[in-house]
Amino acid sequence: MAEQPTLHAPHGIPGHLVGFVEALRTRGIPVGPSETVDAGRVLTVLDLMDREVLREGLACALLRRTTHRTTFDGLFDLWFPVALGERGNWADDIEIPRTPDGRVDIPELRAMLAELLAKEDPGPELQQLIGQLVEQMGQYQSARGPSFSAYQALRDVQPQTLLAKILAGLGLPADASDFDTEVARRQARQRIEGFRAGVEAETRRRVAERIGRERVASYGVARQAEDVDFLRASERELAELRRSTQRLARILASRLAARRRHSKRGEIDLRRTLRKSMSTGGVPIDLVNRKPKPGRPDLVLLCDVSGSVAGFSNFTLLLVSALREQFSRVRIFAFVDQVDEVTRFFDPHTQLDESLTRIFAEADVVGLDGHSDYGAALNGFADRFPEAVTSRSSLLILGDARTNYRDPRLATLASLVETAKHAHWLNPEATTHWGSGDSAARKYAEIVEMHECRSARQLTEVVSRLLPV
Repeated sequence: MAEQPTLHAPHGIPGHLVGFVEALRTRGIPVGPSETVDAGRVLTVLDLMDREVLREGLACALLRRTTHRTTFDGLFDLWFPVALGERGNWADDIEIPRTPDGRVDIPELRAMLAELLAKEDPGPELQQLIGQLVEQMGQYQSARGPSFSAYQALRDVQPQTLLAKILAGLGLPADASDFDTEVARRQARQRIEGFRAGVEAETRRRVAERIGRERVASYGVARQAEDVDFLRASERELAELRRSTQRLARILASRLAARRRHSKRGEIDLRRTLRKSMSTGGVPIDLVNRKPKPGRPDLVLLCDVSGSVAGFSNFTLLLVSALREQFSRVRIFAFVDQVDEVTRFFDPHTQLDESLTRIFAEADVVGLDGHSDYGAALNGFADRFPEAVTSRSSLLILGDARTNYRDPRLATLASLVETAKHAHWLNPEATTHWGSGDSAARKYAEIVEMHECRSARQLTEVVSRLLPV
């Protein structure tokens, strides 16, 4: 007899809710004490046996932005699972078909799945099939005992190839317009994706019972867009990051404005303070501040836009472009193996995504080789644009410092850093990878202050701390 899983809630429902809130915070969702108290009140008035009502009630109490919903749903499914262990037989007429010799009948199973997905509301029947699919086809023996795999459960079924059968089941008339056909096609794709998501959620639930929901949450639940690693982000995650650019720019602008307000008093003038203290017997009771120099700083960006760091550089360019009004002047230079100024592509009347596209179409950033060459880019920048970096400039270099084993031109970088008022390098790679392979990050870091910026959240924190006021 299989061992039955136990309910891990040693501190009751309140403790379980607190654990859920802590998991949300770990994944970057801000949930304060007041929201937690509101969620506790929600639990007292809702029917706890109605799982979807409970989901919506907690979401209303705990979430502040709609972008948090995907992460919330993933964690909710782990902390408030639909079942414990193998699901019961909710729909008696749903059972994975088998051949006379006991093997799963794949063609018949695919036909059954297409029929269910073509229904207007498959409801518990589809959920029952998902449970059986994971239990019977997704289970395998690992080194630590039985476990479950969504890939293995879906490998033979291949739901993505059922589009035609689902469309046939939807019953489109022979004279259906192209518009109606396209709508039905999108609907079928959405149902297939929903089925895949259901199998993946069921797999996470079963694995969480074996190794713990905290561990599964660490890798199986979608992170917030701000926490996604730039170098590993998918197209969907990068698109979400671009949509959040304006919000992050507002956060940065408010921080810079606050720093600017605080800096209006200026630094303490030690000489004048000591002179004024002569009237109090040498005790510096009244502090004298230097008058701050008015004017906003110049910002110069030198960005690697090659494919390996394109997501990081593009997002940073969008972010800084949105902050243009915070500086007296912003000049942007892009490079792959040669450098060109691209400031003209980031005017206020051009969409930011269009600006990034025009860089490769119109700017001279790619030479004959087409691979990143930081040494050539630094040399070309110093030779072609000698007036770009001055004693009033803040130089910001974006890139992973991987030179493809070419001359890094350290002396050129040292000259630029010496000329600039401030100079920083933002690197999207983890610090532990600096200096590995063809990376010249360690050598460059001896000349310019280098900062790890692997995610949008980390980048925002670094930029808000470094940008001058």
